[in-house]
Amino acid sequence: MGRDQATEVAATGSTVDVGDVTTRYLLYGLLPGWFVPGLADWVMHRRTRIEDTAGTKESLIHSLMMAEVGLPIALTLRYEVNPLLLSVQLGGAAVHEATALWDVRTAVRSDREVKPLEQHIHSFLESLPFGALASLMCLHADQVRSLLRGGGDDPDAWRLVPRRRPLSPGYLAGIGVAIGACVLLPYGEELLRCRRAAKARKKGARGDGARRPGLRGRRPARIKKLSMKGS
Repeated sequence: MGRDQATEVAATGSTVDVGDVTTRYLLYGLLPGWFVPGLADWVMHRRTRIEDTAGTKESLIHSLMMAEVGLPIALTLRYEVNPLLLSVQLGGAAVHEATALWDVRTAVRSDREVKPLEQHIHSFLESLPFGALASLMCLHADQVRSLLRGGGDDPDAWRLVPRRRPLSPGYLAGIGVAIGACVLLPYGEELLRCRRAAKARKKGARGDGARRPGLRGRRPARIKKLSMKGS
């Protein structure tokens, strides 16, 4: 806040609750906005025909990454931030980052083209968890200190405590619908598409294998006929 703004606030007697503003930003800005790069990433996978390159393996890695982020988010929406929840959030962010590296390595080794636009989308998907976590840690600095002290004397430090001010059912329902439409549905379709392509390739390989022995079996007969004519 600049000096002129501070003077204006003092003159009018109004105050700004930074914690409330940050909470609203997380709930109504960052979290809903997270679905946009996630959906865009799915579009890039589809354009580069993931089912014909990295296939089911990479699609399962995507599901794992969503679980690594989704679990901490679900717990944060229902429970108070404390050392236990902070530990889950920090662990989820760290594991998600390692899995993201595995994901890109798998895509590159499979010859799936990871275009610059997709790499830029990945930068959002990797940075947003840390941005959200940093904001939460600023909002709950007392719990960060408690975590550094191993929970201190707080009996609730290492158990899930329901939120004292629960989020509205309407908000939770809206987030649930958004998760279903922007995460579960598209990435479920991706996994199903990869599985179908894998089965088709396996069926085709079996068909080729069944035809080849027959061809090999007929060749000696042809050679024998040719040798008899020559004699």
